[in-house]
Amino acid sequence: MNAVTPALSPAPTVNRIAAGRTRTLPLPTAAELRGQLPLSSTLTARIETHRHAIRAILDGEDDRLLVVTGPCSIHDPKAALEYAERLAALNERLGDRLLLVMRVYVEKPRTTVGWKGLAYDPHLDGSDDMAAGLATARRLMRDIAELGLPIATELLQPMAAAYFDDLLSWVAIGARTTESQIHRELASGLAATVGFKNGTQGNVDVAIAAIQAAAHPHRHFGVSVDGTPALIETQGNPSTHLVLRGGHAGPNHGPESVAASRRALEQAGLRARLMVDCSHANSRKDHRRQTEVLHDVIDQRLAGDDSLIGVMLESHLFEGKQPLNPAALRYGVSITDACLGWETTEQLLERAAERLR
Repeated sequence: MNAVTPALSPAPTVNRIAAGRTRTLPLPTAAELRGQLPLSSTLTARIETHRHAIRAILDGEDDRLLVVTGPCSIHDPKAALEYAERLAALNERLGDRLLLVMRVYVEKPRTTVGWKGLAYDPHLDGSDDMAAGLATARRLMRDIAELGLPIATELLQPMAAAYFDDLLSWVAIGARTTESQIHRELASGLAATVGFKNGTQGNVDVAIAAIQAAAHPHRHFGVSVDGTPALIETQGNPSTHLVLRGGHAGPNHGPESVAASRRALEQAGLRARLMVDCSHANSRKDHRRQTEVLHDVIDQRLAGDDSLIGVMLESHLFEGKQPLNPAALRYGVSITDACLGWETTEQLLERAAERLR
């Protein structure tokens, strides 16, 4: 008697609820979105020029200060584009001493819960229309790059990276993810320069280990731009550096902290290349104190410390922050961390360029 072949279970569909707790909805693939919002050959060449300029600063071939500045997070593309237009004009005036890179952060890490960024919830209403969010983020980055500005962002969700990594010239790996093997593997395959932040405790050991790991080739699990599971093979990324952002013990941008970080990098056999995040613990979470931190970095540069290659600023059109209330949002004001206003930012960077001249 022939054995009865058991019936196969129906294949899961994209909308099927599994185990009562998970729902899967389709998104466009990275290849599809890139096809809908392509880059011209001219823009592609310009982005490569931006990447080369940042690498030249990192390699000591260009003595300008790298300045990554912009809103803590992007929630209003119109306001972001206005900021970009102002920053592009400022870059024209200060480009002999500063290389200005716009911070276009479309993902935000959350300690518990909260708004996760433009790529997740572009309508600011909890609907989490990620398909629209990814398209909005890519379109905005393309528009800003068209203005002649290099683009910087923090890559938080590795699966989202392929939707816009062809637009990026500088990438941050945050304090909470620097220790993540997945993010180190991601960084090892990027064409952009990557800054690894020190851990939330303030120690630089995890960032140094990340720099070493990202420099090596890797083979890891991933998803292709066509949306299929894939073995990803990377060549290793030598264009990486440490970002000092302070920690639970306080700021780490002063001469003693910088010297200790420089020694730690050199003892690990790495180039002493550091960027200072003027916000977060370095400003003791007071956005106005970013000014003091930047002045301190300039003082150290003028005293001969060429290991300090860059700074980060949180800045928007108007100072401060506001709660996320879609019915009453003030234009050009951050909905996450408080930011410097444009007038202060402009004066601060003009003064920095003047001093560095």
